[in-house]
Amino acid sequence: MPASIDIVIPVLNEEHDLPRCVTTLRQFMAGAIPNPWRIVIADNGSDDTTPDVSRRLMQEYPEVGYIRLEQRGRGRALRKAWLESQADMVSYMDVDLSTDLVAFPPMVKALEEGYDLAVGSRLARGATVRRRMLKREITSRGYNMLIKAMFLTRFSDAQCGFKAMTRAAAQALLPHIKDTGWFFDSELLIIAEKRGFRIKDVPVTWTDDPDTRVRVIRTAMKDVQGLLRLRFGGLPRVERPPLS
Repeated sequence: MPASIDIVIPVLNEEHDLPRCVTTLRQFMAGAIPNPWRIVIADNGSDDTTPDVSRRLMQEYPEVGYIRLEQRGRGRALRKAWLESQADMVSYMDVDLSTDLVAFPPMVKALEEGYDLAVGSRLARGATVRRRMLKREITSRGYNMLIKAMFLTRFSDAQCGFKAMTRAAAQALLPHIKDTGWFFDSELLIIAEKRGFRIKDVPVTWTDDPDTRVRVIRTAMKDVQGLLRLRFGGLPRVERPPLS
């Protein structure tokens, strides 16, 4: 039987974008992925009508689940959803669907072929980026260069909101990830690569969302603080799960 997949959508006050996201994702998955799959809305502290919208979607579609966290933090939401998952593979994507879903099947294939993690990359050969603001482009490239300089890593894009991993890898890695916000992705990938987990870069087509709520400079400063914590505080010891 094909491996099962959970697709987590972390949300914070996304009452408007969430229905479109779930509808588009359901239609794509039904036609492109033969594996058993489920969509999990991970609400981290919304104070608009996102909870009501999520529950309505869950009632309307049996393959949609919903979890609620009162504390905010995308990393916190992903950790809870992934650790509680019973699927063979866990993944996530941003609610705005900035990344073209056509890259999702190659990520699933990479995990089926033995990789522990598969990550969407806007910087890998073959990737396409549309309408990206210059400030975000410069900040992103500089940040990923900093990661490579500090940790000698090979993955190309730590921040793309389009990632998947085996449940075994998630169970091994997530208890060691301290960040609960935006640095969660970077911390996960750095620890995974330096501890011998196999990571597959998957080039994506990515369209910038002009309405994004990410505060680029503020987030970048927190990311740098996280890098310094890992660089000088040491990386945890994590055993890579044996191949099944």
